[in-house]
Amino acid sequence: MSTELTTTTAPGDDRQGRRRGIGRGRSGDRPARKAQRRREALDTRVAGESRGAVRTVLAHVGVVIAAVLFALPLVYAFFSALKPNTEVFSMPPRLLASEVRWSNFADVFSYGPFTTYITNSFFVATAGTLVVLVVSTTAGYAFGRLRWPGRDLVFVLFLATLMVPQEVLVVPMFILMQWFGWVDSYQSLIFPFAFTAFGTFLMRQFFRGIPYELDEAARVDGAGAFRAFAQIILPLAKPAVAVLAVFTFLSFWNSYLWPLITVVDYDAHGTLPIGLASFSGQNGTRWDLQMAAAIISMIPTTILVIALQKHLVKGIATAGLGGR
Repeated sequence: MSTELTTTTAPGDDRQGRRRGIGRGRSGDRPARKAQRRREALDTRVAGESRGAVRTVLAHVGVVIAAVLFALPLVYAFFSALKPNTEVFSMPPRLLASEVRWSNFADVFSYGPFTTYITNSFFVATAGTLVVLVVSTTAGYAFGRLRWPGRDLVFVLFLATLMVPQEVLVVPMFILMQWFGWVDSYQSLIFPFAFTAFGTFLMRQFFRGIPYELDEAARVDGAGAFRAFAQIILPLAKPAVAVLAVFTFLSFWNSYLWPLITVVDYDAHGTLPIGLASFSGQNGTRWDLQMAAAIISMIPTTILVIALQKHLVKGIATAGLGGR
């Protein structure tokens, strides 16, 4: 009987022993599995960082290539401004000429009333930009922050004017300038394009992204709509105002078709694009002076963009993202 008891109890002891052995084996494998998981996580992180570094390098290379492609025409124009007129289109093309003529930049001002062109363009662009900023900010505030009947319908109709090309408006605007007696005047160069829907749309979208609680707090403090606009909303919209100012100034500065039509006395009211075209005439084109004049004309706009670069980048990143 003792033998039978021994044989019946032995399998249970063996199973318990195996369980203990398996448990000891599992507990012994835990550090190894943890170390393996850490190695796998480390490998995954290293691979992700490597892919991110590759993307960053490729992005920088693409930006550099794009910058070089954009800069090459400007570099060639600058060196062409230093060449004699007979070597500007020499074949094969050469970056450097047989002689460097810095005098071309001075000859630009003696060739015609180029100083008058620059002064007129600066005055028209500055005045036009100020008018556009005043009109666009106030109209954008009315469309974006104030509630009045028919607001959205009027805004849609106002926005639809963007689909009308400038060339279509030239004849009606010229007739309107004749009625006002503004032909061949600064008024005709400034006001026809001072009430554009682009600036109003830009400011409206930015204003709609500003919390409405600021207006409510201003009304609680006793401020009216104009005071809330001037002291609270407008200071917060500096990035969008900077974007609009740069785009508007460049638009007035580079405008050629409308001044060509509405200006009669180019020597008195001619702008810079008309002055650049004056280097081409019946006796040929002074390409060297025209290139030098083009380089000079880029200086004010370049300074403006550099001065407002901080607000410009921020405004482009944030303007137009709001909407309620």
